[in-house]
Amino acid sequence: MNMKITRNDFLKKGALATTGVGALTFLGTGLVGTQKVKATPSGFSWPWPYIALDPEAARIKGHACYWDGFACSAGAFHAIITALQEHLGAPYTDFPTKMLVFGHGGGAGWGTICGALNGAAAAISLVTDKATSDILVNELIGWYTLEKFPSDISNTYAVDHVFTHNVNDMVLDQGVCGSPLCHVSVTHWCGISGEAVGSPPRKERCARLTGDVTAKAVELLNAHFAGTFVSEYHSPASVTECMACHGASGMMANVHMKQVCLPCHGQPHSMGVDFRPLSNEFKVSQNYPNPFNSDTSIDFTMQKADNVTIEVFNLNGQHIKTIVSQQNYGPGDYSLSWNGRDEHGQDVKAGMYIFRIRAGQGMKTINMLKM
Repeated sequence: MNMKITRNDFLKKGALATTGVGALTFLGTGLVGTQKVKATPSGFSWPWPYIALDPEAARIKGHACYWDGFACSAGAFHAIITALQEHLGAPYTDFPTKMLVFGHGGGAGWGTICGALNGAAAAISLVTDKATSDILVNELIGWYTLEKFPSDISNTYAVDHVFTHNVNDMVLDQGVCGSPLCHVSVTHWCGISGEAVGSPPRKERCARLTGDVTAKAVELLNAHFAGTFVSEYHSPASVTECMACHGASGMMANVHMKQVCLPCHGQPHSMGVDFRPLSNEFKVSQNYPNPFNSDTSIDFTMQKADNVTIEVFNLNGQHIKTIVSQQNYGPGDYSLSWNGRDEHGQDVKAGMYIFRIRAGQGMKTINMLKM
């Protein structure tokens, strides 16, 4: 016999009374366990609503949240979300902003992405769709890599006691780290300032940075919703050069990133030469002359006999010329030249090119400039 049971009947009759097992409650279509959970206010779907906020109020609040126990990640997130709560109420009411507390120190102290960036990006993603979030977060992170921290504004606020937490009223040293990584950012600043990583000035520096990042995130959101956002971040030339080889369309295609490589990896092409692992069996010198107009030579030394392939690529990873292919060279010194022409005998345009030399399991690349 079929029997229809209404939702209310089910809730009344279906409660579990077994000892040690709490009652189950249905909220909408989701099954919730023994802990009582409030339903999300109806009528709000992602992305959540946004109203223009005051960037300077956000800067001050972000700094305060850092010292109020939220640290950098939850601090930036809390500063933005509670401001929206004050202006809009639901759905921001009783929002657990401390859920981003894990982001401090680049993720529980692991030194990955800066916590302030993490928290601010989360707030951006809460109020914008994915496509917009990608654009704004990219702008925020790019800006961070080129900005000096703490900002002049934050240093001034500290000196003038504008911050609600007057932990340090001195002007702190500033530095541009070139990376969104907490490890790089903090280590670079410690090197500039001479402060230890656990010192009060370093913590105050990160508190001011938290305020700066919070303010920038608000500025970006305000501009987006006002229809006035214009991207100002342009990837540095060093990134473009590295990714020409290592990016998805490059000849190596082994790196997925947007940030500057040098803060972590140093100068990978010192004097234009890239020394990679597994290449001890041969040595390569910078081509000469460099820059060159028509002909340039490259010297290399083989430690043992092996097959050698030397090719030329442009910065887009496109093959230009094969100079030698799988030719066997014994131990000794060698010199080969390139006349600046492609496989069809046509002169290539002026610009940056790359020699790639393979011998056995090793590979080296050399940057060269044709005038």
